[in-house]
Parts: sequence; C-alpha cells; structure tokens
Amino acid sequence: MTIETYDALIVGARCAGAATALQLARSGAKVLLIDSARGGSDTMSTHALMRGAVMLLERWGLAAPLRAAGTPQIARTSFIYGEDAFDIDLRPEHGVETLMAPRRHLLDRMLAEAAAEAGAELRFETSCTELIKDAQGRVTGARVSLPDGRTREVSAGLVIGADGKRSRVARLVGAEVTRQARHTVACAYQYVSGLPNRGFRWHFAEAAAGGIIPTNGGGSCAFVALPEHAAAELRSASVQELAARHMPVMAEDMTGAEPLEARVIFAGLKGYMRRCAGPGWALVGDASWFRDPITAHGITDAFRDSEMLVKAVKTGTLGCYEAQRDRLSLPIFELSDRIASFDWSLGDLAGLHKQLNRVMKANQAWIAGTRDEVRRVA
Repeated sequence: MTIETYDALIVGARCAGAATALQLARSGAKVLLIDSARGGSDTMSTHALMRGAVMLLERWGLAAPLRAAGTPQIARTSFIYGEDAFDIDLRPEHGVETLMAPRRHLLDRMLAEAAAEAGAELRFETSCTELIKDAQGRVTGARVSLPDGRTREVSAGLVIGADGKRSRVARLVGAEVTRQARHTVACAYQYVSGLPNRGFRWHFAEAAAGGIIPTNGGGSCAFVALPEHAAAELRSASVQELAARHMPVMAEDMTGAEPLEARVIFAGLKGYMRRCAGPGWALVGDASWFRDPITAHGITDAFRDSEMLVKAVKTGTLGCYEAQRDRLSLPIFELSDRIASFDWSLGDLAGLHKQLNRVMKANQAWIAGTRDEVRRVA
C-alpha cells in the first residue's frame, strides 16, 4: 500500500482547522484536511465574531464573501445590566468598520472551501484513528478511517489536532491539562425570526446572562446562560420563558420572536488549557484551550491561534507556540472563568467587561502587528 506524504495533516475542518489549512496551503505546504462530520453540517456555537476575527477574515479574503452571502453587519454592541443599557457604536479600527455573526454551516464551509481552493486536500467523513510515531516517540503521521470503511496510512511532517474540546489527537499524544477553570455556565440557545438587527445585545442580571445575536437568513441567535447547577431549568422552559423569568428587558427585546429551530442545550464544561505542541504535533482551537462561552470569544481566539501556529510552523519556532498562546490567552481565560462564576454584582461585572475590552484590544494589536503589541499583551 502506498503511503501518501504531506507537510501537514490537520484533523478537524471547522474554524480552527480550516483556517490553519488555508494559510498553510497558501504558503505552499502540502496539506491534508480531514473531518469526521459531513461537509456543510452545523455545530453548537453562538458564533459572534469580535473585531480580531473580522480582521483576520479580511486578511484571508473571506469577509467580503460572507457579507455577500447576506450575513448581517453589526454596527453597535449593547451591554444591558438589569435595566441599564450602555450602547456602544462601533468605531472603525484596524480596517474593521462592522462585526458579524455568520452561521457556522456557512462560515465553516467557506473556510474549508477556501482551503481546498488554495490546494489543501479536503476529506469529510474521515477520522483519525491512530497516530504513527518513530522510535524516538515523534509523531510522523496517522491512520485515518475513510467513508467506505477502509483505512489509510498518512505520513506527515506535522499532525495538527483541531478536533475540538474532546480532541482525539490531544488524547493520543497525551496532551496534559496545564490549567483548569473552576466555573462554567449552562446555556440554552435558539434561532428565532422576527427581530430587527439592533446589533449585539448582551443582557445581564443577578445569576443570569443572555444575548441576541443577528445572523443569516433574517434570524437571530437568542441565548440564556445560568449557573451550572441550574442546567435542569434550561430543559424545562423556552428561551423566551427563561428570559422573562431572569431578564425581563431581554424578554421585551424578544417580543415578536418566532422559533426557527429547536433549542440547543450546553450543559456546561469547565475551561482548560492543554499542552499544545510537541514532537511532530500541535493543537489549535478548542483542542488547545477552551474558555467559558459566556464571553463569546471562542471563534476569535481560534482564528488568532491558527495565525499564530502557522507563523510558528513557517519560521521553525513551534517550540515558542505554547508560551505565546498562554501570554495572549490567559487574561481571557481568567476573566471568562470569573464571569462564569456569577459571583459578582452588576457593578463588578461592568468592571470585568472593561478589563476584557482592554485584553481584546491587546489581542487586536498582536493580530495587526502594531509596534506596541509587546507592551500591550505583556
């Protein structure tokens, strides 16, 4: 049996994996990108993109196609603490004038198709079953299961796990957890129609949080997050009922909303940071680290880390990848954990959001490559 050789095998073809494949393929690398799911499938996500994510989509040439696909443009973000609303109109910065929240089946598909157009070999319904290592323990490839049930052995200079929170690649390389969060939220979200685009609206009350996120097809993603111990309540009530119970102003915002799809429940998962690089392997996206979704920063961090990983691969500095990830990510990780505790007053929470905004700006500076990036993220 002929063993095909690639510069990189990437396991997971969603945001982190497809973005990494796209960049590596454009740099001339021979890339195999696989995913166990069907092409074009959806996934659990509230999918709001922060400025850093839009900056990278602009850089990769994908922001304009997403707009052309009808993705609503977000010009305002509102933080509503109880009944007090703080509306923030987005100012042009780093070449970004508006934010967006494309549906995942659209965003992931565009990224994967762009990677394929750049030369990556793209295979869905294909999973990694085993890693191949040399006598010194270095990962040199993998065995993959094909849609027809056959297996295929692949040789790769680097195997990248972009296969999410329950990453098989992370498990196979024994990537240890280096940091563990203490708190998590439970969340219910649902796509609804009938709401105007008023920008991102983030609602907060004592022991509750929620949001309304305009997205494709005239829909909005509405969610309610509660402490982990209240997960059972999420299963017994609609998102509108939960909002009315915990955040009356959000319930008013949802007047006229009609469900488009069934509710999705996230029962909670405490954040973590894993060892994310070793001999012949690396992790990116949720396979690398996961922060509580209450700060809606997952996709933005995944894009940033894909950029970081590709730079490390191209410059031969993979050994520095984890330290750089930690330097940029730890403040987001810790603030997400603090907010997910629900152990705050609304005044305290406003202060935490100001800290998060400073951290986000530091990350944007790193993405932009501005001269003050080191000072801002140190």
